[in-house]
Amino acid sequence: MDWRDVTVYVNGDEYTKTIPVQMTLAEFLRDELFLTGTKIGCNEGECGACTVILDGVAVNSCLVLAVHADGKNVLTIEGVSEGELHPLQQAFLDAGAVQCGFCTPGMIMTAKALLDRDPAPSREVIRKEIEGNLCRCTGYNRIIDAVEKAALMLQKR
Repeated sequence: MDWRDVTVYVNGDEYTKTIPVQMTLAEFLRDELFLTGTKIGCNEGECGACTVILDGVAVNSCLVLAVHADGKNVLTIEGVSEGELHPLQQAFLDAGAVQCGFCTPGMIMTAKALLDRDPAPSREVIRKEIEGNLCRCTGYNRIIDAVEKAALMLQKR
């Protein structure tokens, strides 16, 4: 097995680890850094549960090798709030967009990447953006409502 040293900046902290080259970013976050908010669902890039933000772009961390994150910035659900709930997290609660919670971290990370680049997206843009994230419990209307509400909350900041 081939191993490599990587340095990854996760939620503002630097981590250097020696890992197998075939380890995914999702496995790295969960197994090496114990950041279990990133969920592994399908492990094939189809469900979006493992979504994190890598250098400003939402990615399925089950499809990214951790060695490709070497020297890069990763934001996980654990890094979204700063002492209090992020407006997206609060909006998901307020809109009833959380039931089992399995998809929630990936949905929030996808929505955060969207709102970081488009602070006032339309419902259609939100719908298109979250299309790679599957939710089996809530349905998508409440999630779209939550993202719209968060956008308004962030604009008032």
